[in-house]
This record gives sequence, C-alpha cells and structure tokens, in this order.
Amino acid sequence: MIPARYASTRFPFKLMQPLGNKTVIRHTYDNTVATNLFDEVIVVTDSELIFNEIVQQGGKAMMSKKNHESGSDRIAEAIENMEVDIILNVQGDEPFVNKETLRKLLEAFKDDTIQVASVMKILNDNALINNPNYVKVVVDKNMQSLLFSRSPIPYHRDQDVLPVYYEHIGVYAFRKEALLQFTKWNPTPLEIVEKIECLRYLENGVPLKMILTEDSGVKIDVPEDLIKAANYLREISQ
Repeated sequence: MIPARYASTRFPFKLMQPLGNKTVIRHTYDNTVATNLFDEVIVVTDSELIFNEIVQQGGKAMMSKKNHESGSDRIAEAIENMEVDIILNVQGDEPFVNKETLRKLLEAFKDDTIQVASVMKILNDNALINNPNYVKVVVDKNMQSLLFSRSPIPYHRDQDVLPVYYEHIGVYAFRKEALLQFTKWNPTPLEIVEKIECLRYLENGVPLKMILTEDSGVKIDVPEDLIKAANYLREISQ
C-alpha cells in the first residue's frame, strides 16, 4: 500500500512533480510493482489527481473516505475489510524502491512475535544527522527500536567514542491486527511533539523490528530533494 496525500507542508504537491519522464508517485508505484514481491500494490490517496495519475496508466488506486493525519491511518481504512496478513507501506515520496530491502522487511515476519517492522540506514553526514527532516532511530542489540527522533540520537557526549547514527527510512510492514490497533489508540505525546507516527507504537509498548539497508535512494521532503532525485535517476539510468 502506498499512502499518497496531495498536500504537504514542506513541499506542496510533491507527489505530482515531474521526475524524469514520470511523476514522483508513478515512479514509486511502478518500482514497487516491479519488485514482484506483492499480491497487490495499491495507492491510497485523498486526491483525484493522484488517483487518476495511477489508474489512467493501468495501476490500482483507492480514494480515502475520511481525512487522515498519518499514512498508517489511511492504509488501515483501506485494508480493514480486506483478507490480508502482512501489509507493507511504501512512502509515496520515496520513489527509488529497493527490492532486496523490501524482501528483508517481509522476511522479518517469519518471527511470529514481530508485529511491526521498518527500515534504517547508517548516517555519516553531520548535516543530515542534525537535519530535523531526517528522522533518527536508536535500537537495542536485537535491532528493536528504542526511540525515534528528529534530534540527533544518541547524544555524542563522550568524544572518545564514535557513535553510530541510523536514519529511519519511512517504509513499514505490519500485521493487519497491529495496524488496526494503531488506529484505535489516540495520538501519543511523543508522536504529537515530534510528528513521527511510529512513536505511537513505542508509546503503547510495541517495538519495531528494524532492518538495516545500504540503499542510498533519495526521499523527497523539500524542493531541493527533487533536484537530488533527478540526479540520482540519471545516475542509475546510465
């Protein structure tokens, strides 16, 4: 499922911006389908423009019935009456989908105790570590999430120790019941103050299994990211 909201605070209408010969949302949809990992790939949106962009090219899309604060809420509405087991949420503004990363994410659910899983990668750029648009995550020794924040975590107090910083990549997978439960919980204090929806799971005692990737794809949060994405597209197309 690909939640696709038309409005965006930092970059309005970003999913319909041209990227090469397609829009951003078309790249995300087509690249997700091309992995051949899923029984179905569906864009769930509040926008007729995005809906038409997908279905007119032969893709599958659904219109949300309600307004939603988070992509998880949008997906939960869509799958409530579907016979599904595992749902994978690909963010619409991350057009460069990596098949191997998604495969590892799905494999996490071979462990019956895993309810929610997500993706992270190592951050080495200090500018990105300190950039609040890049969500950071810290994990325990079993690669279970301990905290997500827009602040640099961990805090580098001991200069004799080199910390590892992980960026949270906004790709999630859920068991159906875990996702439906998420929508029944009220937004939580950390979620509200950080504007990071997966904190609602942590604040209700549900850790996320984090999958490490080396994928260097580009997410599109601000207009400058679209330039980076265009450059990256040219690189991988050569």
